[in-house]
Amino acid sequence: CVVSVTNVPPPHPTIRPGFPVPVNTNNPGVRKAARFGVYRYNNSSNDLFLFKESQIKKAMVQIVRGLKYMLHVEIKRTVCEKRDHPSLDSCHFQRKKNLQLMLKCYFEVWITPWTHQVHIPVAHCH
Repeated sequence: CVVSVTNVPPPHPTIRPGFPVPVNTNNPGVRKAARFGVYRYNNSSNDLFLFKESQIKKAMVQIVRGLKYMLHVEIKRTVCEKRDHPSLDSCHFQRKKNLQLMLKCYFEVWITPWTHQVHIPVAHCH
């Protein structure tokens, strides 16, 4: 699955380089960064099912050679199996009680739009 990086909007026109600042969790760039974090988690987990972000609890952004997002995200197990590789947008959360699982994650997602690169140095979920 490929996500375009070029159309990530600047989080806020008044942000100065250097300091992490809070940014709205509904910001399109934040949502895209959270999805990148989820891809990273799914790629490294041994779970049979794909997880998807259910709620972005807190978001910060720092301008350092691109945009570095620091995100606190809740992710939940979906009904989509990993081997099927569907689009996460079409994956619904598990409804079966014994299969439901929610994890709290911290993602750092570094996006450099002009090089089309996404680097995720930190993805901790528990």
